[in-house]
Parts: sequence; structure tokens; C-alpha cells
Amino acid sequence: MKLRSKLSIAAVALIAVLALSGYLVRPYIPGTANLDAVRAEAAPRLEEQLTERNLSLGAPVFIRIFKASSELELWMKDGDEFALFKTYPICSYSGDLGPKLKEGDGQSPEGFYSVTAGQLNPNSSYHLSFNIGFPNNYDLSHGRTGSYLMVHGKCVSIGCYAMTDAGIEEIYLIVEAALEGGQSSFGVHIFPFRMTEENMADHAGSQWIGFWRNLKEGHDLFEADKMPPRISVEDKRYEFENI
Repeated sequence: MKLRSKLSIAAVALIAVLALSGYLVRPYIPGTANLDAVRAEAAPRLEEQLTERNLSLGAPVFIRIFKASSELELWMKDGDEFALFKTYPICSYSGDLGPKLKEGDGQSPEGFYSVTAGQLNPNSSYHLSFNIGFPNNYDLSHGRTGSYLMVHGKCVSIGCYAMTDAGIEEIYLIVEAALEGGQSSFGVHIFPFRMTEENMADHAGSQWIGFWRNLKEGHDLFEADKMPPRISVEDKRYEFENI
């Protein structure tokens, strides 16, 4: 066998191992969205939907994600509380229920994250995207590693939350308008499942039940008054305060 053939086989084998391990860096693909064209097409439709709900583009936003039901909820400020604008289906996420622990484990994160304008990417190779901000202070306190964990389009995921292109276009335009309208950052709260007592009981034997009980504290505060709580990390656990 020629040396070049041997090297080619070895390279293919290495790529396969890296891909299966989750360590393969995504190839560069030029941005797939023309944001001006997206705005021209989607903004009028969004404005109509928002008007029907007495909501407005540019209002503060808040996002919740539920893994088990593959749902992303987009909430918008309406007076003194947040109102649910729309629930979008998540095309794909990777891994199982439970947090992301390390780079390359293929897990999509769970926890409380924050997104600023600098985390939006209109030139994403996955149509449009924003970085959720993993690892946060909680993740770092537990020694968790990972990078480039996104909500994006294209319906494919390696640790991210992938939406349809139409879905991410609406989400992107709404969160972009909120940040341009003066919201300094918006929360992305990610849960393994709907945090009902029944679901908690069904998963009581999981190794992550303690972590999930901590997540449920923040979940329940929002459910009570429809305002995202102020979140900090103390002694390797999330702490919450009503705003």
C-alpha cells in the first residue's frame, strides 16, 4: 500500500474517532442568513403577531427551554410581568437529561444562562445563532468545561439547541430588538423537563435529582410572579432573589 493511501486511511479513521467523541471542530461554513432579507420578510409578520397579543418589538425578553418536550418558550415583558409570546419546537438537542459536564461529551446544557448583544451571531454557519454563555459561574464552580453552546438554526445539534430556520429567525429578531431597546441581557433558563411535582417524583432516582431540585427553585419563582428571579452562585449552588 502506498504511503499516501496509508495516510488517507489513518486520517479518515482519526476523523471518525473525533466525530464520535464529540471533539471534532465544526468546519467553517459561511453565514447562511442575509439578516436584512430576514428582517424584510419576517418583521412585518412578527409585528402583526405581537400586535394581536398587545406586545411590542423591543420589549424585554426571557427564554425557557425544556429538554424532554423539546420546547423553547419566548416570553416578553407586558406591564409588570412577562407574558408567553410563543412556544417553538426544538428540532434537535444532543445527549440525555442532565447537565453538560465537559467539552466533547455531546451534552446540551441545563441551568441558568445570560445573553448579551455580543453573544448574537448574525453570520452563523447555522443560519442565525446566539451563544447561551456556557460555562456560567455555577458550571465553573463544578469544573465543567465546554464552548460555543448555541441556540441556532439548521436543525442539527452537537451540544446546542437547534431550531428550524424560520423559528430562529423570529427568535433572533425579537431578542435583537430587546437588546437594542435597552435590555442589557436576557435570561435563558434550561430545564430537563417540565418541573412539576409528578415529573420530579418520576425522576427521583436520578443522580441529578439534587441539581434538578435546585433548578426547580428558580423555575417556581418565575411561575409564581412571571418575573425572572435574580440569580447568583453561592457554595456551588444557585441562589435566587425576587426582583
